[in-house]
Amino acid sequence: MSGRSGQWELVRELLRAVPKGRRRFALATLLAALSSMSSVALMGVAAWLISFAAMAPPVLYLQAAAVLVRAFGISRGVTRYAERIVGHDLVLRMQSALRIRVYDKLAGTTLIGRRRGDLLTRIVSDVAAIQDVVVRVVIPVLSASLVVTATTVILATFNLPSALVLLATAALGGVGVPYLAQRATLRIDLESVPTRGRLADGVREFSRTARDLAAYGATDQALARVLAVDDDLRTQEARGAWVRGIAGAGQLLAAGAAVVAALLIGTPALVDGSLDPRHLAVLVLTPLALHEVLNTFTQAAQTWTRSRAALQRVAETLDAPDVGSGDAVPADASGEGLVLDDVTIGWPGAPALFSGLDLRVRPGERVALVGPSGVGKTTVAATVMGLVPPVVGRIARGGRVGYLAQDAHVFATSVAENVRIGNKDATPEQVSAALTRAGLDDLDPDRVLGEGGTGLSGGERRRLAFARVVADERDLLILDEPTEHLDHETAERLVNDIFAATSGQALLVLTHDAAVVGRCDRVHELIDPRGTTQGHPATGPGPDVLEPPRSLE
Repeated sequence: MSGRSGQWELVRELLRAVPKGRRRFALATLLAALSSMSSVALMGVAAWLISFAAMAPPVLYLQAAAVLVRAFGISRGVTRYAERIVGHDLVLRMQSALRIRVYDKLAGTTLIGRRRGDLLTRIVSDVAAIQDVVVRVVIPVLSASLVVTATTVILATFNLPSALVLLATAALGGVGVPYLAQRATLRIDLESVPTRGRLADGVREFSRTARDLAAYGATDQALARVLAVDDDLRTQEARGAWVRGIAGAGQLLAAGAAVVAALLIGTPALVDGSLDPRHLAVLVLTPLALHEVLNTFTQAAQTWTRSRAALQRVAETLDAPDVGSGDAVPADASGEGLVLDDVTIGWPGAPALFSGLDLRVRPGERVALVGPSGVGKTTVAATVMGLVPPVVGRIARGGRVGYLAQDAHVFATSVAENVRIGNKDATPEQVSAALTRAGLDDLDPDRVLGEGGTGLSGGERRRLAFARVVADERDLLILDEPTEHLDHETAERLVNDIFAATSGQALLVLTHDAAVVGRCDRVHELIDPRGTTQGHPATGPGPDVLEPPRSLE
């Protein structure tokens, strides 16, 4: 799915996904057209009423027009309200359907290696762009087209030249000016969408590493980078607003031209008797109401550019190849914990990180995987779990895999529900057993935690994440930096409890901690020669490489 056709196809698919979606869309468009037509008709009838009243006819001759003025005044508000209800109900359903599709896509792949701030922007803001496309672009344009056509036809019965001029100025104000404005801001409108993603990335990274930045004295530099992105976005928004102002002046000139043309055309017609005196005011004032309908078209054109870019980002997420579901690696019939035989590791569509990786982890064995930051330890873990297919080589594992992530999130819910993330069907007894294995015997399963595990210590949060891993039967466990950010005493107790709880299981530990490396049976070191990286077994514990706190992105 790519380009404009892909975005329109996405809109059509979402319309089909909503029950009676096309009927709802047609009804919303009709209601919007009726509301705009009521505004135009209100101006036309009021102009006719005022002109006729100036001729001092009997009052009864004015009653029909007076009733129509009230009717159009009321119907304008009623139909606009109804259009808002129907239109927004439709787009919220479409937005929900699209968000579910994105969630389903992400649930079947891996988030490792993706910029999470940008990904969050795609899930929230970019998905919401479908709302802008429907209620701020498509429905207004279609409804306005109906109104312009109907108004031109009706005015043509009074004076054809004036109607044709009105049509020309409507095309200028509703098509020409918005098109020029869109072209003037095309580049910055397209750039503003990924800029929002970069800003979300920067804010997220800054908030997550604020204490570490303060400790290293790097707060000012990091904040300056975030503010620089914010300045870029502000500049882009200001440029778009400036162009909208100029375009607004252009649309005002188009409306004025329509009024002047109506006077120039209608006055001679009035003099020679071919135009009813009551109709001159209609010809002159109706363009004001019609052009008011077109006032939002410049913003709609810019909104379309940004929404198109946002939906393109959503489409890229939906069209991204599945890199695995966790079951891509076949179980090894021999029952061995893990075997990697001459494996080349890399992400799909990217150069291989390293090749020739041979690794074996037997049941009951603990193997440390070490290497410089960025060499690909987490990618190895993703490949072992089946999230990333190996480029070449053979991988076999004895059964189910458990993974203790370096930055496992603790959700704002009960302790028990946090444990059930590892086994959604876990009984209360299984939850308690998992907490016990993780060394959290005293933690109440019904205790409600704050966002990010507020109320728990760093060690307790890590133990809770480990309880998820052991909440179900696992044959192979992968621990990614299990002691990261923990003090020495807390880390030692945690490792003791983890090793005690996993006796008999194959254990692969990704770590920089020399103490953890020393507790393992074997060490496998990944070497990064800046180009052709390759794994090879080390004869003993590798060097203790210090690594500043970082995310898995």
